[in-house]
Amino acid sequence: MKRSLYIIGGITLAISMPSHLLAQTTQPKDTTMNRTVVVEQEYNPDIMDASKVNVLPKVEEPTVSKKEVEYATTFFPATSVPAGLMNPYTGKEIQPGSAPGYVRAGYGNLGNLDILANYLFRLSKKDKLNVRFQMDGMDGKLTLPYTDGEKWNAFYYRTRANVDYTHQFNKLDLNIAGNFGLSNFNFLPGSVNSKQKFTSGDFHAGIHFIDETAPLRFNAETNLLMYERQHNMISENDANTAIKETIIRTKGDVTGAINDQQSVTIALEMNNLLYSGYTKNPSTGDEYFKNYTTLLVNPYYELNNDDWKLHIGANVDLSFGFDKSFRISPDVTAQYIFSDSYIVYAKATGGKKLNDFRRLESLCPYGDSYFSTTSAESSNRRPYDMYEQLNASLGLKASPYPGIWFQLFGGYQNLKNDLLYSYSSLSDTSIGTVSTMLAFTQIHTDNVYAGIKLTYDYKDVLSLSAHYIYRNWNSDNNEYLLAVKPENEASISLNVHPTSALQLNAGFDYISRKKEATSFNMSDISDLHIGASYNVFKGVSVYAQVHNLLNKKYQYYLGYPAEGFNFLGGLSFRF
Repeated sequence: MKRSLYIIGGITLAISMPSHLLAQTTQPKDTTMNRTVVVEQEYNPDIMDASKVNVLPKVEEPTVSKKEVEYATTFFPATSVPAGLMNPYTGKEIQPGSAPGYVRAGYGNLGNLDILANYLFRLSKKDKLNVRFQMDGMDGKLTLPYTDGEKWNAFYYRTRANVDYTHQFNKLDLNIAGNFGLSNFNFLPGSVNSKQKFTSGDFHAGIHFIDETAPLRFNAETNLLMYERQHNMISENDANTAIKETIIRTKGDVTGAINDQQSVTIALEMNNLLYSGYTKNPSTGDEYFKNYTTLLVNPYYELNNDDWKLHIGANVDLSFGFDKSFRISPDVTAQYIFSDSYIVYAKATGGKKLNDFRRLESLCPYGDSYFSTTSAESSNRRPYDMYEQLNASLGLKASPYPGIWFQLFGGYQNLKNDLLYSYSSLSDTSIGTVSTMLAFTQIHTDNVYAGIKLTYDYKDVLSLSAHYIYRNWNSDNNEYLLAVKPENEASISLNVHPTSALQLNAGFDYISRKKEATSFNMSDISDLHIGASYNVFKGVSVYAQVHNLLNKKYQYYLGYPAEGFNFLGGLSFRF
């Protein structure tokens, strides 16, 4: 029997299942767990700040209370665009007897739309096919910041479609998946471009060795990722400004067991990045986007016993054809468990963060691929990849009372070629016009951070989670660019299940940015939200969500307003 531990939306789960029924590796580097049962909460609003940097180490709890497993989906409010960028899709397994189908449809003010359909075909005991479709967005007038109440007819719609197939052999899992994504939205009045469309798609195929008792184990996968930005550079009407990015990503690792508690692994990842379309200046012939290859070599040693979890390795990053050719960073984690429910840990990690088109959209979808440099001939080009030279942290995680977990942590992070964005203006003297845009740029940054997290879970009736993080950002030059960086982040979420049919939730999310010498300081995000769902009939529920109850004016992206008071409601079906 295997026991797997999960913390989702503040609820801690322990699931004990035979190894042959579990379906997916949770953390490839952890030899103590080889399969995952995906458990999600149906209504758990996820407000994203795409510019924030994840600095929290992953820590596993040694003991938890057992919970009922339920297959569900996550609700993303349209105000959090672009929540949920498309990653290589991996198979989801649900508990036997759970409803394989799920459909949800909702609508709200400002054109808020929420559509989701998912179905899991159990073709046999060893074959599963999952099909998923999701569409969300908004279309309404928003009040522009830094103006006297000027209105903007904004729209932003996202569509995602996924197909995933998994076959379980005796000692191997074969996974084949395909994904499609489409984002349509418009820019602020006076921008270089009036609208934008991102089209993405990828194909994934992988094999995963699942026999954890074997002395030699391996995983291998290949991915073909395609992405197109419809409008780029500085010409709205020129159809030739589209840029296409294709990434061939190959990953694999081999693990050799020294004994039951120790192992050595060598992991490899190679990315071949290819560009086509508007990659050159038609007048000068200067090349803006160059094909190149990155290679990551990650050797590490692991020790797992009742008291210690050690992971000692290094990230060796190589680049060919673009960017710095050689970088190295640590990959070290040490965890000590004592008194059954107390963990102290130290972690030092790093590595390359590809600044591909997917990451540009995640950081700021309204950012133009026009990249600011001192040379006018090379202004439009792909940014260098960001490199996390060091992310070192210390922490304590403890459960002094059943159902309660708290975590204290602090650390330091150093980023080379950190990708940021700021306002930029372009003037056309021939017609006397000035256009604006958000242009990506890069500087070296570092920050010292500290925080606390707390979760409380009382049976199936109540769950509470809260966290606070403080970051002190610094840079040797152009510190005004740090105005988009989060300085204080706090959130609290409460979920109540008073009856078997009724679920209630409430939460508050707060983010403040670093205040710099700029006239475009971003207002604090302050989102108070509530929601509820009620099971009217078996498998049929109604739901509603209300965000920004205080009707605050704030921005997730510089100059682009979030919705004021907004609501969304609808129906969901399980079958």
